[in-house]
Amino acid sequence: MKEGPASSRALNADDAPPSRENPLADLDDWESAHALEPEAAAFRNYRENVRPGVREFYRLNHANQTLDFVHRKAREYAPRDRRVMGVWEAMEYLNTLVDDSDPDTELSQIEHLMQCAEAIRADGHPRWMIVTGLVHDLGKILCLFGEPQWAVVGDTFPVGCRYSDRIVFPEFFAANPDSLVPGYQTPLGIYSERCGLDNVHLSWGHDEYLYRVVKDYLPAEALAMIRYHSFYPAHREGEYTHLMNDHDLRMMDRVRTFNPYDLYSKGHDRPDVAALTPFYRDLIAEFFPPRIAW
Repeated sequence: MKEGPASSRALNADDAPPSRENPLADLDDWESAHALEPEAAAFRNYRENVRPGVREFYRLNHANQTLDFVHRKAREYAPRDRRVMGVWEAMEYLNTLVDDSDPDTELSQIEHLMQCAEAIRADGHPRWMIVTGLVHDLGKILCLFGEPQWAVVGDTFPVGCRYSDRIVFPEFFAANPDSLVPGYQTPLGIYSERCGLDNVHLSWGHDEYLYRVVKDYLPAEALAMIRYHSFYPAHREGEYTHLMNDHDLRMMDRVRTFNPYDLYSKGHDRPDVAALTPFYRDLIAEFFPPRIAW
């Protein structure tokens, strides 16, 4: 099975500064480009309070996420031959990524996943949505497979058509080779009107990767939450509706319901992992087989 060196901080690693290839001190810092409500601005605020490294991260992301790159990564990960493990084991594996400089929280990865799931649970949502909150970020194990940050996190967006100016830091797309391809410079580009997002290539990252891993086990609403929770140009800015069919439009409403739990649950109390583990192990077993190919 293939596995590369971790491209974010690993458990017990030296406290080295972010690298040129991986400029985020915390893997979740890319979300600082977003604020949905004034009271949430202390967490996420685009441009005004952008953290060190976030601008450089988006420069790398926007310059390197080409249509060809997306195709290559989809082919590379299609065999799902990196590891075979259960969902709880994947959570423990992801937990070897330590975000020890996040000013919002000092939570481990498992604590953040439980925090998101517990916020969903507290509001009375169905069990499938609770488990979605628990697993939604497991695709970040791409970092542990050796992928750079810009190929794991960040806002997702369609490639092969004109970039929306509602994507954060749109000026950085000038360095993307696809910006020189005439056929990609129209709103439709290589696509057709209302072709459906299943036929649209989004930039590669943890959302798309995890969707491909779990798509046989969760309902359509859950899969949309996983696949599109970083698709801010669509679910927050209302862009790219000309590529969506009726099903996509309905699913985007579900993504909007989910997104605040992901983005703002870090401000809540620290979950008691030991006490909650039996509940979440049972919940995982309700939806997933004991072992999955990753």
